[in-house]
Amino acid sequence: MSREKIRPFLIAKQDDGDVRLTVRETRYNSQGYPLVTSIPVEESFKTAAAARAYAKQHFGAEPGQFASK
Repeated sequence: MSREKIRPFLIAKQDDGDVRLTVRETRYNSQGYPLVTSIPVEESFKTAAAARAYAKQHFGAEPGQFASK
């Protein structure tokens, strides 16, 4: 069981060059096992900076809450 905290925003570059943002929510079951729900944002972005700005504006994201893939 991993105790590493999952960052709530994932920024991933697609094969076509666009960037996608995924919002992740972590909950824990009764045994303390993390359950992660991932919800991709429908919009695609030209740059990672644009995806970060969108997350800050719409979800209140802060620096350090982003992971990249």
